[in-house]
Formats: sequence, structure tokens, C-alpha cells
Amino acid sequence: MSQSIAISAGAATSAQPARRLTYWAGVRRRLRHDPTTVICCVILLVILLAAIFAPLVAPHDPFRTSMIRRLLPPGSPNFLLGTDELGRDMLSRLIYGGRISLVMGLMPVGLATLIGGALGILAGYLGGGWNMLIMRVMDVFYAFPSVLLAVAISGALGAGPGNGLIALTLVFIAPMARVSESVTTQVRNEDFVEAARATGAAAWRIMLEHILPNVLGPILIYSSSLISVSIVLASGLSFLGLGVAPPNPEWGLMLNTLRQAIYIAPINAVLPGVMIFTTSMCFNLMSDGLRSAMDVKS
Repeated sequence: MSQSIAISAGAATSAQPARRLTYWAGVRRRLRHDPTTVICCVILLVILLAAIFAPLVAPHDPFRTSMIRRLLPPGSPNFLLGTDELGRDMLSRLIYGGRISLVMGLMPVGLATLIGGALGILAGYLGGGWNMLIMRVMDVFYAFPSVLLAVAISGALGAGPGNGLIALTLVFIAPMARVSESVTTQVRNEDFVEAARATGAAAWRIMLEHILPNVLGPILIYSSSLISVSIVLASGLSFLGLGVAPPNPEWGLMLNTLRQAIYIAPINAVLPGVMIFTTSMCFNLMSDGLRSAMDVKS
């Protein structure tokens, strides 16, 4: 009897990687045939490459001021998108600002996915008292609105991009843990998990080799949807003076410094907001496309 269980467990284990490879190949194929997702990926790739190669792409020094060139309108000679309230080139500052904004959008979500995902999988697989302990702690953080919690943590830690990164990471750990715990609870009683458990496999090996590959899809979908929220929250912290400090270019900080010029140069004042909206919307649409591509039933 034990020999037959071991044989069935081995067959299930060997079949799982093949099914996963076929599944992810189908996901890539469906993503390539989704025009909205492809367009959003191209836009995000352009923004990312421009931020990475900012010294080569930016036409001017983003920190160079000139009081005689204050608030030039877009289309001015040598200044395609005009200048800000201190005469600095808007295009250059938007390009350099993408560096900080993208880092503040991607890194907290990545860290929260690792930490919250691990805690959720652990709570979902072990269940019982461990589930109660981990998830009740997560509920404490989840009880507060994300904006209020981010502002409170940043205010307690102090202004700065590092503290803003910590604040946003703590904000996203709780929802990531809840999502990963929910999907792990659904998977832990599947036949292939029971077969692996019957062979005497260690709990950490079952979670790593059997649970994680099967819950990775929903976790990635949810984490991709949080990137746009992270970008908006990070910009909001900088707008309130709790994030990046002047004169560093960052889209939220640029909105703050240009808000007094909105009646004089409205186009210049809304350009950082356009970048925040475009980037956030592209991440949202890309998340929707990823969700549709990973939905086997559809």
C-alpha cells in the first residue's frame, strides 16, 4: 500500500512541472495577443528605459535653475515641455523623476510580496494556532486605510525616501498575506499535496515545491495591481513633504512645488500628474490583462 502511494506521489510530482510549463506558455501566448496589455507594456518599458538611461536621454541638467526662464510654456525653444517655477527643464525633471517614482512603486510591492506571501503561505498551510496568530496580527494593519497608515508610519519615522519605502512596505504586507493565505488554504488539501505529505516530505519542501507554484499566479496578479497604488501613495507622501526632499525630482514633489503656478502655467503644473496617471493606469491595465491571461476558464 505504501509503495503504491509513493508511486502515485512520484507520478503527481513529475506531472506537476510539465503542467506548469504548459500553463505559463499559454499565459505568455495570451498576453502577446492582448493589444491593451502590449501597449501598456510598451509605454511602461519606454518610461523605465528613459529613467534608467536618464543621463543619456535628458536634454538638460534637471537641477540647473534660471530665474529668467521661469515657467516657460511647452514648445519653447530648447525646452520641449517648458520649465518649472525655478526655470528647470520639465522634460529632464520628469525623466529623472521616473527613477524615484518607479523605485517607490516597485520595491515596496516586491518586498511586501516576499514577506506577506511567505507569511500567508505559512499561515494557510499550517492552519490552527499559527494561522490565528499570523492573520490576527495582519488584521491589525489591515484595519487601517492604506493612505492613513502610510502617512502615520512615515510621520513617525520621519521624512525621506527610505522611511517612505519602509512605510509602504508595511502597508502592503497585510493584504498580500491575506491573499496568499486564502489561496493556500484552497490548495493545501489537493491530492498532489496529500500525496507529497504521505511520502513524508518536510513541510517546508511541500510549501516550496508544491504549494508555491500553484498559488504564485493569484499572488502575482494581486501584487501587480498594487504597483499603481504604491506609485500614487509614494507621490502623495512626497506631496505632503513626507517623502523625497527638494531639489530631487520626483513626480509627487513636483506637483507640490508647481501647485502655486497652476493659474499661471496650468499645463506645466499638471505634467507630473499626467505622468503619475499614465504610469498607474498602465500598471492597472497590465494587471487586468495578466488576470485574464492567467484565468484558465476564460
